[in-house]
Amino acid sequence: MPDPGAGPAGPSLPRAVRLRLLAGWLGWALVLILLDQATKVWVVGALGYGQRVPVLPVFDLTLLYNTGAAFSFLADGGGAQRWVFTGIAGVAALLILRWLYTHAAERLLCAALACILGGALGNALDRLLHGHVVDFLLFYWRGWYFPAFNLADVAITCGAALLILDEILRARRARSS
Repeated sequence: MPDPGAGPAGPSLPRAVRLRLLAGWLGWALVLILLDQATKVWVVGALGYGQRVPVLPVFDLTLLYNTGAAFSFLADGGGAQRWVFTGIAGVAALLILRWLYTHAAERLLCAALACILGGALGNALDRLLHGHVVDFLLFYWRGWYFPAFNLADVAITCGAALLILDEILRARRARSS
């Protein structure tokens, strides 16, 4: 049976090397989770719900709760969305773990996946502990407001951007060869 870790780039890495690399990527995801949770604890302790603290002419800190997904999608779902989104994050985490293991030496891909993993688990932890996600970063311009978000969302967004970059670079390498 072929090793699922063997890819088009060549033979599979030894298991010990693969596990060591995986541990590093999981460490990065853990750092992101801890930073996300620490900022949320600070904001919940420092601000009242809905309170806004101006930081820049286009940016405020504010404490808001999101019971839905991105952009408050399904926020009024009656409570079931808490478990649906937590389940989705759990399944995504398992798939990402497998992907990280099988591609442990692909640095850009794994950096992207570790960011997405850390962000997804940071928000899932909020849902499990509080029943909602704590958001506190609010950007706006005149009368236009971008939905409030948090560091987990930043990690997920950065991870998605890195995934796109990885695919662009992969396609360029394939065309060159």
